[in-house]
This record gives sequence, C-alpha cells and structure tokens, in this order.
Amino acid sequence: MRQDEGSSVAGLSLALPSAGPDPIPVDVAVAAVLGYARGRRPLRFRSPGQPAGSWVRVPAFGYERFDRLPVDAQAPGDADVLVAEGLHGRLDPQGWAAVHGALDRVSTLATAAVHRAAGRTFWELPDEELSVLGEPGTVGAALREIWTRCARAPDVRPEFVSAALHHRQPALMPHLDRTTRRQMLPHMVESDSGVEAVIHRELRGNPAGFATLETATAALLGREGDVPLTRLRLHDILVWLSGSLRLTHALQLGHATAEWAEYAAGH
Repeated sequence: MRQDEGSSVAGLSLALPSAGPDPIPVDVAVAAVLGYARGRRPLRFRSPGQPAGSWVRVPAFGYERFDRLPVDAQAPGDADVLVAEGLHGRLDPQGWAAVHGALDRVSTLATAAVHRAAGRTFWELPDEELSVLGEPGTVGAALREIWTRCARAPDVRPEFVSAALHHRQPALMPHLDRTTRRQMLPHMVESDSGVEAVIHRELRGNPAGFATLETATAALLGREGDVPLTRLRLHDILVWLSGSLRLTHALQLGHATAEWAEYAAGH
C-alpha cells in the first residue's frame, strides 16, 4: 500500500524525512502502529510433550515483549537487560555482562539528562538542548556521550542500552538502533549534537500530527495492561518500520484488527 492511499485524519500527515520522502498520513500511521502492537505471525512450535509440533501465533513485533513490560522500581540492572532483549533478541552471557556493565557506566549521564530536562518531554526541550551551540551540559550532549561510550566498549551493543534507557524514560530518552540511526545520519545539520537532533526536529515539526496519533493510539490500545505509546516511541516505530521494510506488513496486520475497524468507523 502506498503511504498516500486513503484519507488522512482531518488532512493531517507526518513529514518524517528520516522515514522517507513522502509524508505519512496519520490514518496510515495509526494502522501501522496497530499492526505493530496487535499483529501476530505463525510459528511452528515443538515440545517434548508434543513432538509432532503445532502452529501457534506469536506477536510479530516487540510491543508485547517490550512496551507493555513494567518498569523495574529498582536501580537499572538485570530487569532492564531482559526488557532490552525483548526488543532486540537474546544475548549470550558475554553480551549480557557487557550490556549490564554499560548500563552501570552510563547511569550518571542518563541521570544528568533527566535532571537537565527538569520534567520536560523530549519534544518540549528547546532546540538548544540538541545543538552543539548550547553545550556543555545539554541533554543532547549526554545522549551523544552515552551512545559513543557504548559503541566504543568491547562486546556492547548500543541498541540494547538505548532500549533499556528508553523503557525507563519513554518520553525523554530516544531509542536508536543501527537501522534508525543510519536513516537519520543523512538528515543531520552542522550544529546538531547528534542524530537525536533529527528526532527532535521531526517531533517539533509535526506537533498536531503526533498529538493526534498519540491520542488515537492511546484510545485504541486501551485494554488492561496496555501501555500508551509516547510520540517519541511512535516516531521510532514509524521510522523503524519504514527503514526495515516492514511498514507494508504492519499496515496489513493493522487493517485486520478490531481496533482498526473501530477507528475507521469513527473517521
């Protein structure tokens, strides 16, 4: 399905250069997010009690294994690595230890970013917080240093650390992996403190679209245990689906949900 097919909510679209050259109508974004959250895929499962195996349907994406998991009230530790594995896959013992150690080493930087934000969400931060012209001490400088330290450390996969930090601070700490980071690099400008500035620019440039998407998905994903997705996470999902060539699949899954039927009936 082309991104421009169908009518958008009140004509709203999301201009996200990191996701592609064409604006994404909000109703297309809603369907994609529903597919991400509710979509299932078939998996052949075998066990000692059922050696012949049978087909089961498991979540196609990471919402159940990541977004819906509660935040551990304790200091960052084992639970955070488990949450990150829910999004990025299992780690071997060496990788587990490396990510766990990295979370300890960057905790001071993450805390500094939270204190600097002073209760503001990522998209509420002024532009100077994501610019080298505002350094030192900015949120952007802290985020850049976290990724740099993780990328340089042996055996550390930075996307796991990013996922763990985002899960604890879903409205402030952006999640990045290799796919989304590569998509944002060409859109950086000279004064950006890091690729996070691209996310900030796209969120700030689409306030009405993201507010509508945030409200719509929160209402549709409203059953017990569901977790509303912040616009920071919604941006990440849309960019990742586009960059990993999964957007069409997510749309198909989203259009098959009961939530989409409810949404379409009201729009």
